[in-house]
Amino acid sequence: LRAEHRNNNGVAAQPASNNNNNSSSSTADGGSGVKKKKRLSQSEEDVIRLIGQHLNDLGLNQTVDLLMQESGCRLEHPSATKFRNHVIEGEWDKAESDLNELKALMHSPSAIVRMKFLLLQQKYLEYLEDGKVLEALQVLRAELTPLKYNTERIHILSGYLMCSHAEDLRAKAEWEGKGTASRTKLLDKLQTYLPPSVMLPPRRLQTLLKQAVELQRERCLYHNTKLDSGLDSVSLLLDHSCSRKQFPCYTQQILTEHCNEVWFCKFSNDGTKLATGSKDTTVIVWQVDMQLKLMKTLEGHAYGVSYLAWSPDDAYLIACGPDDCSELWLWNVQTGELRTKMSQSHEDSLTSVAWNPDGKRFVTGGQRGQFYQCVSILTAWGGAVRSLISTMNLVCVCCHSRVQEDHPIMSFTVSKNGRLALLNVATQGVHLWDLQDRVLVRKYQGVTQGFYTIHSCFGGHNEDFIASGSEDHKVYIWHRRSELPIAELTGHTRTVNCVSWNPVVPGLLASASDDGTIRIWGPAPFLDVQDAEGLNECCSMDS
Repeated sequence: LRAEHRNNNGVAAQPASNNNNNSSSSTADGGSGVKKKKRLSQSEEDVIRLIGQHLNDLGLNQTVDLLMQESGCRLEHPSATKFRNHVIEGEWDKAESDLNELKALMHSPSAIVRMKFLLLQQKYLEYLEDGKVLEALQVLRAELTPLKYNTERIHILSGYLMCSHAEDLRAKAEWEGKGTASRTKLLDKLQTYLPPSVMLPPRRLQTLLKQAVELQRERCLYHNTKLDSGLDSVSLLLDHSCSRKQFPCYTQQILTEHCNEVWFCKFSNDGTKLATGSKDTTVIVWQVDMQLKLMKTLEGHAYGVSYLAWSPDDAYLIACGPDDCSELWLWNVQTGELRTKMSQSHEDSLTSVAWNPDGKRFVTGGQRGQFYQCVSILTAWGGAVRSLISTMNLVCVCCHSRVQEDHPIMSFTVSKNGRLALLNVATQGVHLWDLQDRVLVRKYQGVTQGFYTIHSCFGGHNEDFIASGSEDHKVYIWHRRSELPIAELTGHTRTVNCVSWNPVVPGLLASASDDGTIRIWGPAPFLDVQDAEGLNECCSMDS
């Protein structure tokens, strides 16, 4: 028996044939053998228009015409196409007339005034470049001024009448000059006022693809390089994913020149040097190269060195001691000369220091609550401090912002933009605060933090990562937005007191420990496939 079925459009469907070659006609209209065109959804139409715009930008006009014809879509409204052509050809009167047709298609008719202003501004500048001063003056007086829009800009435009030649005009107006380049840029501005149903925003497909790539990078826990924002630098055929082997998880070098506990380490601002301070009373400056090399040993600090600060130009290095130290030492890094030794009072405790961005002043203070600002290295008086260690229970002072913790704050550091503060809190671990909003953003898990002073740091590309030492002998690394560590680095045999991330080389990290060593961490060395897979299983393994 044959049952007659009807399709959604009420057209009788043909009975199925035993001949496989005719199977395509089972969806035909009236047995004509021509396939019925699929009805496209809105998202499918949008994709076709995006592809069409991209192909059109590549100059594949015939392909675009065929695509639109076969899909039954329209790349843009006919009035928009006519407007586009008139703008590119510089037919300003026709383009202005097109605006009247577009006005009915716009969500905000008032935008017509802004679009007309942009058109007339281009027309005015092209007249001036061509030396048609009277025509330009007529546009300014009879067309631009009556719009009563952006009067300040009109005053600036009137000043261009005094330009003596075209080069002077282009320089003062910061304008490309008459031609396709400036008109295309004008069209990009004009398109922002038109609904996408009328005319797509310029290079819309590229914009969406860039956003997708950027989102994938943001979600990648190990992305730690600055890549070209253009699409040519990535493959669109694969999702972005960084391997752990590219991350500073592997010991590249162990520095053993200190003969006692190493309390502090800090890379210079230009990333070319590393300074380390130890209980053995010395400061060692290392040259950062393929391998770190001892550059200079600065001796004489009587208390042991628990804090270091590079001047903004990396010419000077200040060293502070532990709790009972009342002295501050300042060295010339290149010569090794002790420039000055400061002690305001034997009752002071100068345990931390920070330079002013001008490099001429610094502030210092300690755990007894006293702050000093030093000018020309020698003069001191009470003042505010940008970043100091504090063990007070309730408050730390940072850029006039106040954050409150219920446990002692052992150390803290501030991000480069001054917005975020990273605190090591006794028995609580590492906390991230937003100084502007004065809110606790995140508590990072994993680290063992008792009452030892441990210094954490921001680091990596765009300071997306946070690293901290720990009393369980490990270095912990987190992505800034994730509370759980993405890496636990093992190798030290005692408490890790301080970590420092190279500000220029995002794949270089240093850690200082009570075991008397400094470890330099970097990406995995070159390995065969089997070894690489094994190391990829455990990021904390030594190389």
